[in-house]
Amino acid sequence: MKSIQVFDYLAIGHIACDLTPTGEVTGGTVAFSGATARALGCRTAILTSAAPDFDFEKDAALTGLEVHRLPASQSTTFKNVYRHGARTQYLYGRARPLSCEHVPQGWEHTPIVHLAPIAAELDPSLVYHFGNSLIGLTPQGWLRTWDAEGRVHAQFWEQAQDVMPLAAAVVLSDEDLADRTWLDRFRRWAPLLVLTQGAAGCTVFMGDEERRFPAPEVEEVNPTGAGDVFAAAFFIRLYQTKGNPWEAARFANKIAAQSVMGNDLASKIRCVQTTL
Repeated sequence: MKSIQVFDYLAIGHIACDLTPTGEVTGGTVAFSGATARALGCRTAILTSAAPDFDFEKDAALTGLEVHRLPASQSTTFKNVYRHGARTQYLYGRARPLSCEHVPQGWEHTPIVHLAPIAAELDPSLVYHFGNSLIGLTPQGWLRTWDAEGRVHAQFWEQAQDVMPLAAAVVLSDEDLADRTWLDRFRRWAPLLVLTQGAAGCTVFMGDEERRFPAPEVEEVNPTGAGDVFAAAFFIRLYQTKGNPWEAARFANKIAAQSVMGNDLASKIRCVQTTL
């Protein structure tokens, strides 16, 4: 009988191929959060989908992670175009959607499960599949849509009212909020909501309580992925402290701040490790 592998942290979502001026790089929330979880000492697994020719596993930052990859005809591929300080994002490919049937046997018992869509690739019913897990949610990929040319636009997530109440914590960026009224609605639905605010730190909302946590001042090299690093650190610390969101926020701010001192995924994780 094949033994079932045991993990501490499971991230579900697409590892992305990001097109940059210097070439293709590994991206996507699960890549950054999974590598962070591993750096923080967690036995970490990723459930994803990508085309066979996307060799993300060569990235040193993903060494030591268990990756279950569903084959796809194409990989999820993004390109960011910056003009006059404003970002326009394009989606040029999308791998297979992921649902409960794709979760390997035994992985449903992982203590910390991070649902991390980047292109609406997750079936929201996954939130019901992990009955005894701390479920962390980063809904970024459900808050975007794209047109025929692949240009990405913000959209309201209609299923948020059903899914957010079932998550132990929801982490999103202020950049995800195309309409500020969304924040009031999400606060009502999420038992614990964290809004990341870049170099300013984060704000934690729990019930009627609202607390701001400033981030440490560091020399920023590349902020890409900092929100994903923050989310992983927050979910892990929340679990370790048996639900203390304030301590989780302080810890996640510190870890995320360290990550922006690196330029790519591997160097960001090395920066994180220097704090441990």
